Amino acid sequence: MIAWPQSLQGRVILVVLVATFVALIVATAALALYDARAYRQTVTADLSTQAEILAHTNAPALAFDDPQAARENLALMHDRPGVLAAAIYKPSGQLFASYSRDGSPAASVPMSPGAMGTTIAGDEIRVVKPIIEQRETVGIVLLRARYELGERLANYLVILIAVMMASLCVALLVSAFLQARITTPIMSFTDVVRRVMNQRDFSLRVAQTDTRELDVLVDAFNEMLAEVGRQTEALAASNRSLQIETVERRGAENALRIADRHKDEFLATLAHELRNPLAPIYNGVELLKMPQRAGAEPGKILDMMQRQVRQMVRLIDDLLDVSRIATNKLVLRKAPMDLKIAVSSAIETVATFIRDRQHTLEVSVPEYPILMEGDATRMSQVIVNLLHNAAKFTAPGGRITLDVTHDARGVIARVTDNGIGIEPAMQSRMFGLFEQADRALERAQAGLGVGLSLARQLVAMHGGTLQARSDGLGKGSEFIVHLPDVALVEHGSEPVTVQRGRGAASGHRILIVDDNVDFAATLATLMTALGNDVRVANDGAAGLEEAQRFIPDVAFLDIGMPKLNGYDLATRIRGVPALAQSVLVAVTGWGQDKDREHAQSAGFDHHLVKPVESAAVAAILEATSPRQSSAPLA
Repeated sequence: MIAWPQSLQGRVILVVLVATFVALIVATAALALYDARAYRQTVTADLSTQAEILAHTNAPALAFDDPQAARENLALMHDRPGVLAAAIYKPSGQLFASYSRDGSPAASVPMSPGAMGTTIAGDEIRVVKPIIEQRETVGIVLLRARYELGERLANYLVILIAVMMASLCVALLVSAFLQARITTPIMSFTDVVRRVMNQRDFSLRVAQTDTRELDVLVDAFNEMLAEVGRQTEALAASNRSLQIETVERRGAENALRIADRHKDEFLATLAHELRNPLAPIYNGVELLKMPQRAGAEPGKILDMMQRQVRQMVRLIDDLLDVSRIATNKLVLRKAPMDLKIAVSSAIETVATFIRDRQHTLEVSVPEYPILMEGDATRMSQVIVNLLHNAAKFTAPGGRITLDVTHDARGVIARVTDNGIGIEPAMQSRMFGLFEQADRALERAQAGLGVGLSLARQLVAMHGGTLQARSDGLGKGSEFIVHLPDVALVEHGSEPVTVQRGRGAASGHRILIVDDNVDFAATLATLMTALGNDVRVANDGAAGLEEAQRFIPDVAFLDIGMPKLNGYDLATRIRGVPALAQSVLVAVTGWGQDKDREHAQSAGFDHHLVKPVESAAVAAILEATSPRQSSAPLA
């Protein structure tokens, strides 16, 4: 067992010497084996060559039976010191001529040649080859020579041992010189550790080395010293840290107060904007209940109530759409569409509001259709929001223009007004969510501040941009929608028209199932007024029984109902053969895309979101043919 030195320097030198010695031993053994093999191959090849030469030169002597000539040829082997004996035999194996060096017994010639080939025995090698002349064996040649492998290896090992000793001496000198490259940094490291322990001076540092592993250790130790120093400094600087923390906490508290104030402002605005239409609706209801209305006409009261309901629906829809976009749940239903039709639909939607505000609306659109890939409903919603915004922030009697152009850059729609304009500070945040140009309590314009934000996001989802321009307060504003590379037809193309057949909204058998008794009753009254036969049920189970008895042409079903929800009710109805042709309409407050998909999967033909427009109901009835037989099943 190796006795390891106590010092690192001695261990490094010992490791180098042991590694060098083992490597030299392995190298010596390999070289000795290689030399033995090479020596054998060389001696064998040399004797074989000599035997072939003797066979060739003695073939004539055998042919003429001239032993003297053969002996003279064999005597030439005297010049080969390693050859002990040589002989020529007749094909029968009889000795014909021989040669032996100095006549020694070791160099004697056997009376018979023995087996053909090369044989090594101890320190002698023997080669026996046939003498062939014209493909006929005319004799045999034998050569015996010294095989001095042992002596050669002994000499070789002496040389290698000498080289090994010299190499170990050199390795000792080199390792003694190079070990300083390893031990010196370590000694320096231990010196710093000793000084830190004795002096408690944490500002000391170990110098970097040129060794990766040692540098890792040095870095770790230096970092430890630095951490101890930082902890010491941290104790001294605790007051400053507390002051900074106090400032940060005050900043966070201010930010929370601002966020809470914005939340309160939004909730207050939401409550205000929802109560605004509710107040006239409530007043209208009270007026309609009064026997004497002081000149108030029921038609005007109902028109007012309808306008306010539409305003409430628009506020709620905008809020829902913003929420869907914020949560990535709004999906565009893109399809080839005519932008002119979307513009016309938008104008029709806001026409009443613009007329009530006594504005003049000027519209300029191309005569040809503008076909594009997009969501017609959402594009119409963008134009509605821009026109509604322009009408709202323009004093009564103002002028609003809608200009739609189409060229190589794409489609550009401009909504311009001569209203209150936009101050420069507001233009940079005009499209922010819940942003309003006027937050004062006495402001004349209402709104939640979501319309423009929603419009910009819908345009962006179509790959376009929405920008606002204004020269300042009182100078009007302009909103520009740019939809690049969306046109699918060239100028001059014929407009595409869709012919739709319309029937009557009367003469149908209608079933209404809704747990909201008031809604079901008012919808039934509306259907009856249109000239239809109506039945009402207020839960899903009763609705299924009534449907099986009544066999309706159209069934308006709520979704959230007791006993049997609307989806299950639709599935049950579809399972009744007599009701297979009934048109099922989902009437619900749930209006997201997943709700429509769920309704379609359950078997509904249409999906209406409350509050329901009478025009939408009439359109469904007009598209449905009444049954030929009006008699219900028993």
